[in-house]
Amino acid sequence: MKKIIVGMGTCGISAGAQPVYDRLEKLVAENPGQCELSITGCIGMCFREPLVEIDDGKSRVIYGDVDPKSAEAFFNEHVLNDKRVDDEKLVYSIEEDKSTTGDESAYLDLQERIVLRNCGHIDPESIDDYIATGGYEGARTVLSKMTGEDVINEIKDSGLRGRGGAGFPTGLKWSFCAGYDGDTKYVVCNADEGDPGAFMDRSVLEGDPHAVLEGMIICAKAISGTHGYIYCRAEYPLAIKRLEIALEAAREKGFLGKDIMGTGYSFDIKIKQGAGAFVCGEETALFASIEGQRGMPRIRPPFPAEAGLWQKPTNNNNVETFANIPWIIREGASAYSAFGTEKSKGTKVFALTGRVIKGGLAEVPMGTSIEDLVFKIGGGIKDGGTFKAVQMGGPSGGCIPADQKDIKVDFETIPQTGAIMGSGGMVVMDQTTCMVEIARFFLEFTQSESCGKCTFCRIGTLRMLEILERLVRGEGVADDIDKLKELSVRIKEASLCGLGQTAPNPVQTTLRYYLDEYEAHIQDHKCPAGSCQALVDFIIEPEKCTGCTVCATHCPVDAIAGVKKEIHFIDVDACVQCGKCLTSCSFDAIFTR
Repeated sequence: MKKIIVGMGTCGISAGAQPVYDRLEKLVAENPGQCELSITGCIGMCFREPLVEIDDGKSRVIYGDVDPKSAEAFFNEHVLNDKRVDDEKLVYSIEEDKSTTGDESAYLDLQERIVLRNCGHIDPESIDDYIATGGYEGARTVLSKMTGEDVINEIKDSGLRGRGGAGFPTGLKWSFCAGYDGDTKYVVCNADEGDPGAFMDRSVLEGDPHAVLEGMIICAKAISGTHGYIYCRAEYPLAIKRLEIALEAAREKGFLGKDIMGTGYSFDIKIKQGAGAFVCGEETALFASIEGQRGMPRIRPPFPAEAGLWQKPTNNNNVETFANIPWIIREGASAYSAFGTEKSKGTKVFALTGRVIKGGLAEVPMGTSIEDLVFKIGGGIKDGGTFKAVQMGGPSGGCIPADQKDIKVDFETIPQTGAIMGSGGMVVMDQTTCMVEIARFFLEFTQSESCGKCTFCRIGTLRMLEILERLVRGEGVADDIDKLKELSVRIKEASLCGLGQTAPNPVQTTLRYYLDEYEAHIQDHKCPAGSCQALVDFIIEPEKCTGCTVCATHCPVDAIAGVKKEIHFIDVDACVQCGKCLTSCSFDAIFTR
């Protein structure tokens, strides 16, 4: 029987997958015995959502940009009449001989998928689908045949490093917690993904929640853990829903709770919903939030391995780290370490966003270049633009210029640029991006998210933000750059947690690589990228102006003169650079200079 699978991750649903599913559900009911209908998570091709896959047992075909009308056409032709619809909506096809074709074949074929191995392939709400892929076999092996030390050594040998940003060796981290005695030990999964432009963890939880649960079970055996928590932000309702379904199903199957799989080992997991505080991505602030306290970092030592959640030995890893674990146990440490570089093993999931053509999720071996990610997988820059920079590491990261696009993405190389790997957000920028504004945007985020415990973080970031806001308004003064540099150093040195210590990174990297843009804002009162409205002039191009008067009608200060059906003009001295004329013109007759 043929299978129809609809991508129902957040990206698919937001693009219109629910009406597509509803139409297909009706068609399947009207044609009993012809096919089965199910859902899946995000396969990574967010730029072509909604996606519908048809599997006839010999080939798997994925159609993109599907709406209810085209879904019905695919059903009638492909499902009922075995006639594949070879039009622009066919994006990917896997034939019986494993060969692949389609407009987006390169997007998936250039990847190595370990963390995303099941995303877009199984029903995330079906534990049987996960088990059919070998799910929970790793946990069974660990619980019945391996000691905690055996497990830790396997993870050490794999070379897996934490995917939350710091890149600390996972096996070593587990060994620290295992080394402390205690009747109660906690395994915590950090799903508080808060970086703008990052959605890796959300997609894994929505597409393959059992992989994370299994990874936590394996960790629990390694450190003698007794209780587990998944700290997931409340802004991820679909991820939380599927986690709840997965937890209930795992308990029913005997994979969680008392006497797991009849091995005598007991371990269970709860979900704690976070309120969206970025600082709670820092593990000690996260622990405080779980405990019902205000999410604020704690002084270390003691470290969480000794005294973490409720002052008990605690191990904390993020979603992507845990999702790697079952694969490593099943396939072996050597299979995992075969990917990547000498010191950065395995693969890494990236969220490609911004001005890249093919925005979505990509999982590649460590050591892949920025150029390959942006151009080979991401398809290059939208609208024929020029690649200018990529921002990595979220608000704690930095901007890497286009002339360094050949550098390798790993834990050793990226920090040399002034950026950090982070959790995997990669925001691509083109020539229209103002780097001063980018620094202001990310600093505004970290400043507003500061918990306020440290004076330098609370006040220092505010002073930096005030300077950047003046610059984008054209009110900068000569010593602003020196003040930004000094504040950056002092905030890094004096802040307690990673939020404050890394908050200046976007400013430092843009000053390092784009000092000329800062100087243009201060000395010339101009924005080289033409994106800071206060620093650009709005001009009407006579050849394109039809005299429709729409721009004049929308101008709040009457700075546009002209009569109907004749060329209009903008008085640059009267113009307040609000941009309403630009957005209201239907003839592209207005440009900035």
